[in-house]
Amino acid sequence: MTKRLWWTLGVCALTLLSILPTLGQRGAQKGEWRAYGGDEGSTRYTPLDQINRDNIANLRVAWVWKSDSLLPNPQTSSETTPIMVNGVIYFSMDQKRFIVAVDAASGETIWVYRPNEGARFDGAPRKVHRGVSYWTDGQGDERIIFATPGFNLIALDAKTGAPVKTFGTNGIVDMMKDLDIDYKGDPNGRIGNSSPVVISNDVVVVGPAHLRPTKTNVKGDVLAYDARTGKKKWIFHTIPRKGEPGYETWEKGSGDYTGSVGVWGPFSADPELGYVYLNTEAPTNDLWGGARPGANLYSDSLICLDIKTGKTIWYYQMIHHDIWDYDSPPHPILVDIQVDGKPIKAVVQLTKQAYAYVFDRTNGKPVWPIEEKPVPPSTVKGEWTNPTQPFPTRPPAFDVQGVTADDLIDFTPELRAAALRAVAGFKMGPLYTPAVQVSNELRGTIQVPGYGGGANWQSGAADPETGFVYVGSATNPTGIGLNPNPNANPNDPDAADYNQATSNIPQVNGLRLLKPPYGRITGYDMNKGTIAFQVPNGGTPPNIQSAFDAAGLKNIPPTGSPSQAHLLVTKNFLFATEGSGGQAILHAYDKATGAQIWEGAMPDGPATGIPMAYTYQGRGYIVHAARGPNGGGAQIVAWSIGAPGGAGGRGAGRGGAPRGGAAAPRGG
Repeated sequence: MTKRLWWTLGVCALTLLSILPTLGQRGAQKGEWRAYGGDEGSTRYTPLDQINRDNIANLRVAWVWKSDSLLPNPQTSSETTPIMVNGVIYFSMDQKRFIVAVDAASGETIWVYRPNEGARFDGAPRKVHRGVSYWTDGQGDERIIFATPGFNLIALDAKTGAPVKTFGTNGIVDMMKDLDIDYKGDPNGRIGNSSPVVISNDVVVVGPAHLRPTKTNVKGDVLAYDARTGKKKWIFHTIPRKGEPGYETWEKGSGDYTGSVGVWGPFSADPELGYVYLNTEAPTNDLWGGARPGANLYSDSLICLDIKTGKTIWYYQMIHHDIWDYDSPPHPILVDIQVDGKPIKAVVQLTKQAYAYVFDRTNGKPVWPIEEKPVPPSTVKGEWTNPTQPFPTRPPAFDVQGVTADDLIDFTPELRAAALRAVAGFKMGPLYTPAVQVSNELRGTIQVPGYGGGANWQSGAADPETGFVYVGSATNPTGIGLNPNPNANPNDPDAADYNQATSNIPQVNGLRLLKPPYGRITGYDMNKGTIAFQVPNGGTPPNIQSAFDAAGLKNIPPTGSPSQAHLLVTKNFLFATEGSGGQAILHAYDKATGAQIWEGAMPDGPATGIPMAYTYQGRGYIVHAARGPNGGGAQIVAWSIGAPGGAGGRGAGRGGAPRGGAAAPRGG
């Protein structure tokens, strides 16, 4: 074979590789769901096609696993998303973080592991948890690895649930000992974990979660471990130490005592590139930044690291000097797109402030320009405000940003006038309007999106076959403000000059202040950077409809539930539950238009965890966590086609016309 032919074949192979989706973002493979987000790139996509338009009317609840037997007073809800490997489903349950393995076909319990952390658990922050992670050497060694509330890392034998003796010390690594702690108090109870670890290229990466303190805290260092031995491989300082790049962005030495900047939400990796993508939170204090002047790297950033070494490849700070609690808990979504005919390995970071930041994940270059624009300065004495913030030019925002009188309800002239009276004393303005000092004249700032976003840890999903990205969001304003701290003392390093003050957002004759929809699902065509569709997150909830009825309002279009939808993409549908606070309904939408195809009532309570899907023994399943009935413990609910009766009968689909339908596409 000639050198020219070898060269030609090589070019063709490279061209093919550039077109095909990479391993990290093809979605779940071989009918399984091996990672929290389906794949390491968090697409939440599966090519499962056993559920289609011909048979979806027969989708029923197949089985329900109940947590009531775990302990006397179980939690009524869970944010866990199960994984499925080799016909076994694994998930965490309750704040004690029981790890459970069940049969994928029947829901029958196989084994249960209960961590015992004693005082470390009692004082742990953010005991909520969202799942576990899987690792195998490909030779029969299979492990379930997770972080505990008390900040231990544990590896279990996936077949038996027993701790792996060769990992750490009898299966446990005390991660508190591996932190570079410069906090002067007791770190126990100050740092923990709330989301699954990420495992890629035989490396386990752990993101920390924190309390919400006022001024100082343990720093949110990200740790990495060998998946076989539990030996520490590297540590990344999310708040740079003296002498490290970025330290200068913490003016007046504020990086020495400021804490947090963890990665409390889920995050992602690209196994082919060997990169991990960290989405960091805000520093202490959420609304008061006068004690930490400067841009504050690497807070509120998307950071790309070499997963084997921890070396920084690139980063982008999405908020400079955060004083809005606009951290970035949505997991980065890795999806390959075609922009103007050019293939791009993209990473999409959805945010609380309702933006989708899109970068080339190989080098961090924005796919479309991001402009630094002036934002309103703070009026609070001693605050430091960054003069500009980054605004993406594409794609458009997926929810309301900032608030003006035009955003208030106007169903009738009388309600409009009442809404204007209701906001008297509140400061309103564009996105990034800071909190004000509360006084007799000022009740606070109306922040939109509010504390919870926009998007939040629920993040979104992607279709690798089309380059579409989907996100659920909520339009829930928050009243934010600051009060002088009467206990502020220069000798108390943890006492900030101001405390947070929240004000209830007023209602208008029992109606929500802002115009609907209150929750929405947005479908982006990321090849164009445009919104393909936007629909309400379900119909109008009964309590909102009752308020409309009491006000004599008729024919109001569907408002959607005021919560972030939980999304799953399959070969044929965009599936969505309405999320915590939503109705107990599973929806199936057209992936291209958002038109509703089908909906089914859940057997007991609404979904609280993000759905996943798998194929087992020739059947397709959709599984999610749900609230327990009548104060009972949280449940895991599995749906399948033609499932038997019993609980499944209560999950019967309700066909017919979609509620709300698809909104007109909006351009970018």
